[in-house]
Amino acid sequence: MIFKMKNSVYIISFFLALIVISCQPEPLPPNFEDVENRTAYDYMMENEEDFSSFLAILEKGGIAKTLSAYNPDGIGYTLFLPDNDAVNNFIDSNSRFSSLNDILNDQEFANAFSRYHVVNMEINTNEFPFGAFSEPTLSGDFLTVSFVIETDTSFYRINNSASVTKSNIEVSNGYIHQIETALMPITFTSYEWLEQHPEYSIFKEAVDLTGLQSVIDFNLKEMEELQPVTILAEPDSIFEKGGINSVEDLIAEISPANDDYTSETNPLYNFVAYHFLRGRFFIDNFVDVSTNYTTYSEIPLNINGNGLDVAINKGKQVFDTIVSQGDTTFVDFIKFKYDASNVLTQTGAIHFIDRIMYQQTPSRAIRTFQFYEEPLFDEYRQEGGAFLIESENSLQYINWSGADLFFVDLGDEESSAWDADYLEIDGDFTLSYTIPKIIQGKYTVYLGAEAFNAENALIEVFVDNKKVGSLIDLSTGGTSDNPFQQIELGTIDFTRYSEHVVEIRPLIPGRFLWDYIRFEPF
Repeated sequence: MIFKMKNSVYIISFFLALIVISCQPEPLPPNFEDVENRTAYDYMMENEEDFSSFLAILEKGGIAKTLSAYNPDGIGYTLFLPDNDAVNNFIDSNSRFSSLNDILNDQEFANAFSRYHVVNMEINTNEFPFGAFSEPTLSGDFLTVSFVIETDTSFYRINNSASVTKSNIEVSNGYIHQIETALMPITFTSYEWLEQHPEYSIFKEAVDLTGLQSVIDFNLKEMEELQPVTILAEPDSIFEKGGINSVEDLIAEISPANDDYTSETNPLYNFVAYHFLRGRFFIDNFVDVSTNYTTYSEIPLNINGNGLDVAINKGKQVFDTIVSQGDTTFVDFIKFKYDASNVLTQTGAIHFIDRIMYQQTPSRAIRTFQFYEEPLFDEYRQEGGAFLIESENSLQYINWSGADLFFVDLGDEESSAWDADYLEIDGDFTLSYTIPKIIQGKYTVYLGAEAFNAENALIEVFVDNKKVGSLIDLSTGGTSDNPFQQIELGTIDFTRYSEHVVEIRPLIPGRFLWDYIRFEPF
């Protein structure tokens, strides 16, 4: 489950950082009084002596005219602009190029490089997330943002590599944020990132031994049928604090009597797989949410974002006891290394943690499922609109018959549907959704659906072929301002940790707009 939260900041220091940043005077660009008629391209041309290198790349990449015009979707652009020094910094740190001409002579790279610096939406720093921007770049990729706090200063960093040096330069077709070094398009998978960072050698060697490399070594653009993967990884320094100085030490602690490391029942295999979450999550996706996330191991991982810190496996183990002025504080959760996290790869995202993360038996948690398991819907969410699902084979977890199925994403349009998206089907249909694994136990089940239309169906809901609750008349219950409702169905007792099938069957055919299915511990 992914929530679209652009402004979630989860720790007091980040609020202070934002205050510091907002209090710093913004530089006024030249001719600021003419902003209504000055595009991003005009701004660069007015300061050509500073931006001639990037302008040359834009021309070669064929998007100079794009930045001299308005976004046809009416949502502006955001340009992360490197000056000449920033382009030189990029060239000096990149073994692939030795000069600006090397970039200009590589047409394919110039195309990708120029488009990678332009987000397809105008975004002021007040709207920066602590994670990925909600809209992709013109190259179809996503950029991430981190807040960096240092003595007497705080600033934004893009892709953990380029600090924002001047922000919120307003132009007629969006915003410009100047950066200290140019951005390198993401060309590595999560596994390749681990290969390139020897300070994560213990974790990487464990991945190799367990045969889990393939899980984190693919390009989503080329393998669209696969789900992204989020990694939570410990650096070697964290293992060493726990007395583990090599992968052999890790094996001795976790799996001393079982050397079949590629078996899904092996303890080392499950240790590594426990660090892989199904789906792409950034730090801001964890904020204000406390739930269990599906991993590649046999049990899920609990992350609680309701406090000042985003806490992993809170209450499962006491790591430290702090006594100060008579008060005792127990450190009973694993923390994210915030400044280093939100690493974006072709496979998903990587975050870093401050303790060795052993498997813990999770507690039950509220689980809300919104069809985020379907890779095809991720594409539709980027575009927005109503999409006919033409082939049942294009979906992995949803099955239907009897009528056409649509996925609807309303984008920024105001809606009482959670995240402004839902499934829509109309007729004498059957519709089922295989939800991820959920911890065994008793739950109250809730259905999110539109309940304000005379043409809506009268339905029954089944979970694993067992009816939950009574008939639901979806023609009433909502209002014109709030048509989508959360409807309590009843209770269910899951006896095992496994996937489950939720099926909707109409007793009287009609429209059905399905927002989510929700399970709350009973």
